[in-house]
Amino acid sequence: MKTSFLSISLSILAVFLLSSFDFSVKGWEKLGERSVNLSVDHDQINVGLRDGTFSKLQIRVKNSGINLHKMIVHFGDGDKQTINVRDDIRKGGQSRVIDLEGRRRIITQVDFWYDTKGLINDKAVIELWGR
Repeated sequence: MKTSFLSISLSILAVFLLSSFDFSVKGWEKLGERSVNLSVDHDQINVGLRDGTFSKLQIRVKNSGINLHKMIVHFGDGDKQTINVRDDIRKGGQSRVIDLEGRRRIITQVDFWYDTKGLINDKAVIELWGR
């Protein structure tokens, strides 16, 4: 009886810990997302002052894979940084962590160029995360 109570208690604790795990715990914040077209295309995610300042970015992909070619990060001070990513990101995958130039900065928008790999019903969703 004690063993089953202990194992049930540990199982409940494990489920609670796993369900409460979020990238924000490690300092990652979701800055936006975009459902992307099925072709070679260009999209943008608008960020802003309310989101804070960042020194690193990462792209996460859901529903279908993409080939991420490049990104242009626009900063609040008018500067921009072009990043040649050239990354094949699978469904459920993510890009490498991308270091931004300079100190923590306000991002106003991120433009990205990609081509998709899914079928008509599998439109990819690109999420932009910052830290």
